[in-house]
Amino acid sequence: MAMVDFEQGAPVSGDLDVVWDHGVPRKAPASGPAIQVHAYDEHTIILRQSKTTSFEAPFLYLLMGNDRAVLFDTGATADATAFPLRATVDDLLADWRERHDARPDHHLVVAHSHAHGDHVAADDQFAGRADTTVVGTHLAAVQEFFGFSSWPEEVVRLDLGGRVLEVTGIPGHHPASIAVFDPWTGFLLTGDSVYPGRLYARDMTAFVASAERLVDFAAARPVRHVMGCHIEMTRTPGQDYPMGTTYQPDEPPLQMSPDRLPAVRDAARAAAAKPGMHVFDDFLIFNQTGPTAMPRLILRILRQWLIARWSSSRA
Repeated sequence: MAMVDFEQGAPVSGDLDVVWDHGVPRKAPASGPAIQVHAYDEHTIILRQSKTTSFEAPFLYLLMGNDRAVLFDTGATADATAFPLRATVDDLLADWRERHDARPDHHLVVAHSHAHGDHVAADDQFAGRADTTVVGTHLAAVQEFFGFSSWPEEVVRLDLGGRVLEVTGIPGHHPASIAVFDPWTGFLLTGDSVYPGRLYARDMTAFVASAERLVDFAAARPVRHVMGCHIEMTRTPGQDYPMGTTYQPDEPPLQMSPDRLPAVRDAARAAAAKPGMHVFDDFLIFNQTGPTAMPRLILRILRQWLIARWSSSRA
């Protein structure tokens, strides 16, 4: 087995010069694959589910180590015909094993940034796969697999075989949300807690506390890119695409710079006192606490769609 040195030269400079599949205009025929595959480097793959299969179009991350690989999230569609995630991952891993003379029982871990449906839908595609662990989605299962004894403050390690990830809890969007730092790439994977889009704080107190810890966590590590699981903003400051949009031609990059973490923390602090949507240049925070929060969100969604339809009719 040819061992890869995941410490020398880390963090490496990879390729984020990519135009993500952002859907097709209304009434246009669907085009392109169900899954866009982009190699940041030969050991790190970013996948995006096509908007033709789900408007959520989540991003997934496949990281390879000498002993095992980990896939973070399984997307928004269960059906393997419409969304062939298992087949795609199998091909990617087979190619990696062949190029690196990896052992035949190179293990795969299927884990999750959190357990919402658009991140776990294709879990069953991996059921029965040899040399595979699919981590449960409930908080207790997450804590047990990663070895948390003091959730969420503790930082634990996931060793892929020379590539050692650091994992910590960031509840608030979901009770089992995690953040993952990969020293090899300098990626900080933040799931749906930090990304260029609508950050839904279902438990605002926990969300603020997690944002505080995440700033300290990143400051102590050579984070190069903050990598979330969606793009929902446009390139116009403070303007997001309406929920359910299947064509987003003016998307900003997926990656955010580490300085956005203090910005999210400060924004969360400011949003904590008032339910509803709070708009900032490159993300939004929705404080879902309080009885008026959901009605405000529904009214905002209706307003966005009315404006979008009016604009489309005039085009």
